[in-house]
Amino acid sequence: MTPAIAASGATTASTAGAGSASSGATTSDAVAAATAATATASPLLRLHRDDNVLIARQVLGLGQTLPEFGLRLKAQVPAGHKIAARRIAAGEPVRKYNAVIGVAARDIEPGEHVHAHNIALVDFDRDPAFGADVTPIDYVPEAERATFMGIVRADGRVATRNFIGILASVNCSSTAINRIAAHFTPERLAAFPNVDGVVAFAQTSGCGMSSPSPHFDLLQRTIAGYARHPNLAGVLIVGLGCERNQVAGLVESQHLVAGRNLRTLVMQDTGGTRATIEAGIRAVEAMLPEANEVRRQPVSAAHLKIGLECGGSDGFSGIGANPALGAAMDLLVRHGGTAILSETPEIHGVEYMLTRRAVSAEVGQKLLDRLAWWEDYTRGHNGQFNGVVGPGNQAGGLANIFEKSLGSAMKGGTTPLQQVYQYAEPIEQPGFVFMDSPGYDPVATTGQIASGANLICFTTGRGSMFGSKPAPTIKLASNTPMFTRLEEDMDINCGQVIDGTLTIEQMGQRIFEHILRSASGEPTKSELLGLGDHEFVPWHLGIVS
Repeated sequence: MTPAIAASGATTASTAGAGSASSGATTSDAVAAATAATATASPLLRLHRDDNVLIARQVLGLGQTLPEFGLRLKAQVPAGHKIAARRIAAGEPVRKYNAVIGVAARDIEPGEHVHAHNIALVDFDRDPAFGADVTPIDYVPEAERATFMGIVRADGRVATRNFIGILASVNCSSTAINRIAAHFTPERLAAFPNVDGVVAFAQTSGCGMSSPSPHFDLLQRTIAGYARHPNLAGVLIVGLGCERNQVAGLVESQHLVAGRNLRTLVMQDTGGTRATIEAGIRAVEAMLPEANEVRRQPVSAAHLKIGLECGGSDGFSGIGANPALGAAMDLLVRHGGTAILSETPEIHGVEYMLTRRAVSAEVGQKLLDRLAWWEDYTRGHNGQFNGVVGPGNQAGGLANIFEKSLGSAMKGGTTPLQQVYQYAEPIEQPGFVFMDSPGYDPVATTGQIASGANLICFTTGRGSMFGSKPAPTIKLASNTPMFTRLEEDMDINCGQVIDGTLTIEQMGQRIFEHILRSASGEPTKSELLGLGDHEFVPWHLGIVS
């Protein structure tokens, strides 16, 4: 098993003066180079033999000499940032993992700090080469697959948690569902120890929107995805009564089946706010005894669907945490499970790394079609898709969206891309898949959970305080200083790869084992902190009328 680190295949510069962007690197070569680099105590990391930049493992000072690299630093360089390994002429491609992340905006001398101030973002013609890097998956025999202690529903679906969920069809019923959920304090739930909680999924749309429309369809699909999620033992949907997103229409159009474990209330019919809250409490109370009857039992890891997320990325994210998570996902896929990569703007510039792994031209083209949609959607706006990354990303060493995408894509590992899905579309194909979404963490994760993810793995370099329900979030720190500073929020320290104490493959094995424990009910750090009640954020596409 080898995690994905570098792009393979060729890109051709389409901007005058950019020169050839051809990359002869293979994934295996890049993994070997990166593993060797991080296994030493050197203050600089060389990620690929053909790179013209090096990565600072720690803060390096102006004038500091690094004789093993033949360099004298011309600036103070923060940890995770890039240093010119040699002279880079103006217009020459800047290479990291032997992938082009931009061109030199001016002549850059050896030992200079290389970042947004002297890298120009240019677009390149990228050959999608559909399927060129597809390799057979070495599946683990079913009898030998890893297991976790899951909750098996009557229809065969497998859960990792056991909540009762309350959904609002419209913002106008969001206060009511929050009041219903708030009634079920730990003291009131003490008689139901197998129920993880009663959680409200309030949202801010549902009425002042065009319908029919893509936004309307997306909202209904998201709500329905939560309503049928295996981690919810019971569901209550509450509407106002005059909204566009009518409860009856939602249930009918999404083929939901009302019954003892899926109930609905309409405030205008029930008698108003207080009456609805009281009726909602009674409805949940009626569902609790059956929800409490569940017992965990050993089930195959093939039942795991993992949403892959990154936020607050830094220069180390794409060196340790993301490729290590990719290594864990390669293991998961070999055991029959599903890995869901998302955040479409954050594969911009390296999409060919995925299309080359597409099992068919049709699947590869679906991914390109989503990127084309995003290009049109963001045209004229100062969005990440157009090149500029967030202040935290820049402070952490990422110069532009191409560099960020290079690291982000590594979360998906190396196995073939099996399918591409729309936001919140039910994911039925096992293996490595892609779900279209924005790069905004709560929105992307909401879509993944609606698609069926029963656990989220979230890498972060700057430090994210994210949590989610009903599927829990495991947070993976990219560097040891941040992990130590924010240990109450971080589950796994992938900084051990940067420190040279673990290889990417060893870290991937640890992540996989941690996933199995968390899926079995071991609380994540975000669960211990009580996070996840406010992170249900469906994607808003349309105008508000």
